Amino acid sequence: MSDTMATADPATGDESGIPLLEITDVSKAFPGVQALLDVNLELHSGEVLALVGENGAGKSTLMKILSGIYSKDSGEIVIDGRRVEIAGPAHAHELGISIIHQEMHLLPHLTVAQNIYIGREPKTGPWLHERALRTKTQELLDRLDIHLGPNLLVGSLTVAQQQMVEIAKALSYDSTRILIMDEPTSAISLAETEVLFTLIRSLRSRGVGIVYISHRMDELRQIADRLTVLRDGQYVGTRTLSDVTDDQVISMMVGRTLAAHQKQEAPASPDPGDVLLSVRGLSTKKLLNNVSFDVHKGEILGFAGLMGAGRTETARAVIGADPITAGEIWVRDRRVRITGPDVAVRNGIGYLPEDRKRQGLMLDQDVMFNLTMSSMKRYIVPPGIFSVRKAMKVAKEYIAALRIKTPSARSKVKNLSGGNQQKVVIGKWLARDCDVLIFDEPTRGIDVGAKEEIYKLLQQLAADGKAVVVISSELPEVLRLAHRIIVMSNGSITGRLEAIDADQEKVMQLATKLVDPLETT
Repeated sequence: MSDTMATADPATGDESGIPLLEITDVSKAFPGVQALLDVNLELHSGEVLALVGENGAGKSTLMKILSGIYSKDSGEIVIDGRRVEIAGPAHAHELGISIIHQEMHLLPHLTVAQNIYIGREPKTGPWLHERALRTKTQELLDRLDIHLGPNLLVGSLTVAQQQMVEIAKALSYDSTRILIMDEPTSAISLAETEVLFTLIRSLRSRGVGIVYISHRMDELRQIADRLTVLRDGQYVGTRTLSDVTDDQVISMMVGRTLAAHQKQEAPASPDPGDVLLSVRGLSTKKLLNNVSFDVHKGEILGFAGLMGAGRTETARAVIGADPITAGEIWVRDRRVRITGPDVAVRNGIGYLPEDRKRQGLMLDQDVMFNLTMSSMKRYIVPPGIFSVRKAMKVAKEYIAALRIKTPSARSKVKNLSGGNQQKVVIGKWLARDCDVLIFDEPTRGIDVGAKEEIYKLLQQLAADGKAVVVISSELPEVLRLAHRIIVMSNGSITGRLEAIDADQEKVMQLATKLVDPLETT
């Protein structure tokens, strides 16, 4: 260890000196991978402890051990001064541990109420008491200030709304004393984030200890008391947040300084190349209204706006995932009728969705399969046999080119870190040789170091002549990457900015419609 851990937390007012949770020298290995090695963590009652580190640092593994999903190989876990062996998720709940996962664990065909209380539904004898379930759920949602109905099907909700259901589910256990939050704001709006922070402060005042995993330093400074850093599966150190700078934290995380956190000049607009994608007057039944834009060869076009502005809906309409009621789509001066994502791919348009685990990857398949599945026909050899050798050759080329960290091409994608999973999705479309690549939240849930690699990949794609569209809720990301920026609000384009003229204030003015909307034709 690089420093010693505190034995009390003055920031939280915990005077007992006995930690609510103490983890000492915990290790965990998987075949070919040492995920954790002698990791330490200490959490006090009424404290928000930030847990940070690059993807693959071991944060999720440690949290899965705490929540009973994995068992540790060695080390000690102590709760309230008593050593415990967590036998499974149910036992973790009995011990007062709840977790909010970054990736949703919800059943889309069930209602909000059924998802929150699955396996714990109120019953009258052997029968489910539907009215009591609805009432209990509504009381919980009201208490958390979550504006959703108990009877809504989860499959009909947005990603942000599903995240709020996950939060409600974790907090539905009355026994919760230790709450683990894994990137809880990665898919929710600023307003919803404020609701969440208010809730966290309330829980902290009631003595709940919270482990808060996030890559957003501005967010951590608002809500966390102390910060523990992991790197490459090992404990690096614990600091009081007020005593460290962002650069110091980043250095602890990655062991080096990153250009991504230095002031970036606006990207110079390239000489306008051919228009590879042209969208004219796109409208949909639910939201979009007369959306028009061009994307040029060698350009990164950024889409900015608040949650629900219509950015993702625009991408889905372009690739045919959502039907349009008006408008035209042109690819290389040729009008096309795109009726679904498969037609979009045939026309050279690749889409990397914000929910990559549900829509962009087949998690139980290996890296080779995921990299080659969009171009599978290329590996068929006479007499109609799939050539594993040819597919493996291509997969290994992209693993090397994209620096995908994986034990082998045969490793399952679900075992990779978020950043490496995102690289696999990118590789999938590169293998298909799409000219237009639409990235929806390309670095969502990805750590600082992996973000820098993704940024370089996107810039290289543009330099290689691809037309790149980046949709992001992180304004600094859009400002750093895009040559031009389109701002949306309520399904319409409210502004168009050259990178050299753009800053956060101008973008937010347009995103909140503080200026008159521009013509979109």
